[in-house]
Amino acid sequence: MEQTSWIERLKQKWKLGSAFQVVMVLVVFACTGFTVLFIKKPILHFLAGDSGDSTLATILYYIFILPLYNVILLAYGFLFGQFTFFWEFEKRFFNRILGRSKK
Repeated sequence: MEQTSWIERLKQKWKLGSAFQVVMVLVVFACTGFTVLFIKKPILHFLAGDSGDSTLATILYYIFILPLYNVILLAYGFLFGQFTFFWEFEKRFFNRILGRSKK
């Protein structure tokens, strides 16, 4: 019985053409995550003022970060040549959130 590598499994799951594409997709996810982490403190400071954190600011942050995360994901996807993959990914994501399914 032959085992497939995790890169091959992701390639099949995401319907990508090469292992390089899988790596690029993972790099895009990583860059997006680091960017969101990097901008969290300034956003909370903007929302909460000098205290830099409050329950309301945290709630607002999580409301605002979802669409911002998706925009950043598309931007990095474009920069790394994977825009088509991430555009399709976003469409599936929002269809799931909005309760739409393919029939």
